[in-house]
Amino acid sequence: MNISIAIPDSSLRDESTNLDKSRKVSLIARACAIFRVNTIFVYDETSGNYDDRFLLSTILKYLETPQYLRRDLFPKMDELKYAGVMHPLQIPHHSLSSKIEDLKVGDIREGAVVYYKAKKYVDIGVHKLIPYFGKEYEKKRVTVQIKTLEPEITVKEISEFHIKQYWGYKVKERPSLLKILEEWNGNILLTSRKGKEATLKQVQEYAKSEKPLLIAFGGPDRGLYDILGKKINEIQNTKTLNFFPNQATETVRLEEAMIGILSILNFANSN
Repeated sequence: MNISIAIPDSSLRDESTNLDKSRKVSLIARACAIFRVNTIFVYDETSGNYDDRFLLSTILKYLETPQYLRRDLFPKMDELKYAGVMHPLQIPHHSLSSKIEDLKVGDIREGAVVYYKAKKYVDIGVHKLIPYFGKEYEKKRVTVQIKTLEPEITVKEISEFHIKQYWGYKVKERPSLLKILEEWNGNILLTSRKGKEATLKQVQEYAKSEKPLLIAFGGPDRGLYDILGKKINEIQNTKTLNFFPNQATETVRLEEAMIGILSILNFANSN
């Protein structure tokens, strides 16, 4: 499955402290990593959410970044004050060895471009800087593949299309949900308790489709019907489904909805 999600910048509004907000972002990131989400779109729901939007996007990016690159790519900031309470994602590019002797030709690693003595290098987390001849600038993240180990370590920059295993998610900010939906080239699922009850057949069709799937979520105070208004019925290749038809709680929180829906789709894809 090729899954992306769209969540509002108001996603943290129901948490009162930055500690609780940070924990919630950690749960969102973990859900995305578990179920191999490719892109997290953070869309503007209403004005005035700048602080939460920045916190949400920053922590999502931080958690997806391999630990050995975080000092290179993230300055000290208040938004990462509670990084210690957030659960690591432990996705494939996080658990690579830091020993040079463990490197193999063909290995793929994430790196950060750094300058040393007026020359560009890439830090790939092996306690040795590797010469870098690409176009990116300092503090930019790159994906590289090991070309040679002797007489020296050399790498080549590669794109995500060369990587077969799950390699983390991207975080993209957008000015509105409608803009994301209009630009999306694939299937779209809108999640709402006002939607039709999801059926097993529908879920399997989406899960097994070769087209990319975008799942859109509403906010704590406003659902997708409120956010999109009448335009909700004008978007192509879209269904609005209720995945929790018998919910006993008044609301289903974002992180709960994500884990529930992604679990259902994952199960449907494997059966």
